[in-house]
Amino acid sequence: MAEALWRVAAAEGLEAVSLARVAQEAGVSKGRVQHYFGSRDELLDFAAEQLQLRVDERIRTGLTAAHPRTPLDEVRALLVALLPLDDDARTDARVGSAFLIRALGDDRLRETYRRGNRLLRGAVVDRLAAAGLGGIAPEPDAAILLALAGGLAESVLLGEHDAASAVAVLDHQLDRLRRG
Repeated sequence: MAEALWRVAAAEGLEAVSLARVAQEAGVSKGRVQHYFGSRDELLDFAAEQLQLRVDERIRTGLTAAHPRTPLDEVRALLVALLPLDDDARTDARVGSAFLIRALGDDRLRETYRRGNRLLRGAVVDRLAAAGLGGIAPEPDAAILLALAGGLAESVLLGEHDAASAVAVLDHQLDRLRRG
């Protein structure tokens, strides 16, 4: 059912998510879905939790796979993990975009997004500060890098950048920080 929920949310948007639609996608009865989720809001809460877990796992995997040697290498691995560079990441980015729009009118969801953004920004700030490079201002540079990653993610989804060009833009900005 979780996979069915994800497929509906990614392909049709959050507005299409309902107990009946998820049941149809999963090939089970609506009653079976209701056994796990009492309402549409519970379905959406579950989807939001899954999105956070998926992004966290992508970041952990990216950091592990990249074998970062320096704090800036860690920043790069973290930011690359935020980009929708493969099918799973593109699906997650589409679902994330839908949740962002929903968060604009939902105080609880908006605070969840803000909390996640603060954690992410804190991680980047800490690594930039650890880099010890004179030309880096950790707070504003973290904001710039995260905004760049967000903009590149949108550009990849829209087909304005492919994976290689998005990563190249990110690398260009990180090289500027390295040079001070």
